[in-house]
Amino acid sequence: MYKVYLLRSKKNGSFYIGYTNDIDRRLKEHNSGMVEYTRKYKPWLLIYYESFISLEDAKGREKNLKSFGKAYGQLKRRIMNSLKGAG
Repeated sequence: MYKVYLLRSKKNGSFYIGYTNDIDRRLKEHNSGMVEYTRKYKPWLLIYYESFISLEDAKGREKNLKSFGKAYGQLKRRIMNSLKGAG
């Protein structure tokens, strides 16, 4: 099973989108500084993920979200509304 995930930086509130077959391991890698792109904005919170059976489907969804088009905007709005309600 593959996951497309969205992280939010506790440091500056920025978002990161990725995919993995082991979400716990990947989050640890982001928070330990093993991922160059996310190192300077750690720590990260996992705020959303979607599951896929196919690696190709996960890669396609990640690419779709990283294009920062309509799909990304809709997802970001849903998540921001959800976070507002969380406290």
